[in-house]
Amino acid sequence: MPPAQFVNTYADTLPDLVTAIKPTAVYRPQVQIINQALWHELGLPTAWQDNDTLMGLLFNRDSELTKHSVAQKYGGHQFGQWNPQLGDGRGVLLTELITPDQQRIDLHLKGAGPTPYSRHADGRAVLRSTIREYLASEALYHIGIPTSRALCLISSAEPVYREQQESAALLIRTAPSHLRFGTFEYFYHDRPAGSSPDTAPDKLIQLMNYTLNTHFPEALAADNPHLAMLTSVISTTAQLVAKWQVAGFNHGVMNTDNMSIHGITFDYGPFAFFDDFEPHYICNKSDHQGRYRFSQQPSIGLWNLNALAQAFRPFVDVASLTDALDQYESILITQYHQLMVSRFGLNDVTDSALAMVAMFMELLQNPARDYHHSFRQLCGHSDWQSIKALRAEYVDITLFDQWVAAWESEVEAQQIDFATLQARLSGTNPHTVLRNHHAQAVIEAAQDGDYSLFNAYLSALSDPYNEQSKIERFASAPVAQDKGIALSCSS
Repeated sequence: MPPAQFVNTYADTLPDLVTAIKPTAVYRPQVQIINQALWHELGLPTAWQDNDTLMGLLFNRDSELTKHSVAQKYGGHQFGQWNPQLGDGRGVLLTELITPDQQRIDLHLKGAGPTPYSRHADGRAVLRSTIREYLASEALYHIGIPTSRALCLISSAEPVYREQQESAALLIRTAPSHLRFGTFEYFYHDRPAGSSPDTAPDKLIQLMNYTLNTHFPEALAADNPHLAMLTSVISTTAQLVAKWQVAGFNHGVMNTDNMSIHGITFDYGPFAFFDDFEPHYICNKSDHQGRYRFSQQPSIGLWNLNALAQAFRPFVDVASLTDALDQYESILITQYHQLMVSRFGLNDVTDSALAMVAMFMELLQNPARDYHHSFRQLCGHSDWQSIKALRAEYVDITLFDQWVAAWESEVEAQQIDFATLQARLSGTNPHTVLRNHHAQAVIEAAQDGDYSLFNAYLSALSDPYNEQSKIERFASAPVAQDKGIALSCSS
């Protein structure tokens, strides 16, 4: 396999939009976890996995990884309020790669130390947040949800202070780019006072041209390339949020600076897969108004796209922007319906199939049942009688009987044999998802220097449909005291 090529198009093309910065070394860094499959896919040298070699690359000011490293400036709507005082406060864009299969990928170092955008903070990430992001990004990736990915986790003996003293850690993260909704918002709003909102500041023009040429070249053939690019972002964002809703994933902090233009899950904070089916679940205990609760994610996705669309006003007329945004709901609903009927092994989205899905969701909600365990229980059966035996676990037996009859009828109508049905169910309903109580156990072990639990959990999360990879500890539904753990925004 040919090696990766290193490029620095963002730093070279947009020098006025970034600040050149080098990572600051941490005390006694130690490589703990390397994503071997991703490392190989990116075409990175195996020799770089050596601890001293990698630290030299990260903290030598003129290495292959750092000689063009920059901090990126952006703003964002945080809990609905515009904040221009944002940027890479603890992260550094190291470099970009052209992979052996010609994909463009950022290498970004999280926890890299102070930057001009740190706002007097230490610029560090803590071990618990890097562990959670590593586990979550791999968990989502392996169930088919687009996401940034963790390449490497590095621990350290450097103390940092949040609610209490913790250890600093570093995470090398990959993504198609680190361009956020808030990047475009910032360079749109950063204009002279009194200037027309339909006038494009020079830096916004540079950013738009760069993004079109580098990340959306297919849009250049359209009558209005800017509209084509925005339409693509609307579509991929709608599909992403639909996938979150199907999987029971709550992002927790959908500020516009945490939204990627590539339609990927990005900037993990107080996220969670809910345990029991709770449509209004709030995983972020800092979200006192429930703005980012699970049931709000589809509408917040549209709210954020409206905020992004403001930056396109100098390039696209308002009527066309409105028409593009109007596509969001239908794309999301179509994707959600297709994915949800797939969780029942079905091909076609029909009215009767959707009615059957609604019955099952009612069964999960009254009283609340574990969402993921309930779906996985549909797998591994030899016939319909075996599935019907699950009725003993449900309170509303009448509704259960109605639901399973409706499901069986739909399977027959779509001419799916039982063996095919079971194969599909096992391939769409994971045996293991990321649970906060398991993540906490992994964190506590790692804080004591033991990463064996991390590796075991990661192994199950990375092969979530194969029954042979299941580890009962991680696959079983949590007991009451381990359910519904909420987290704060501190990291």
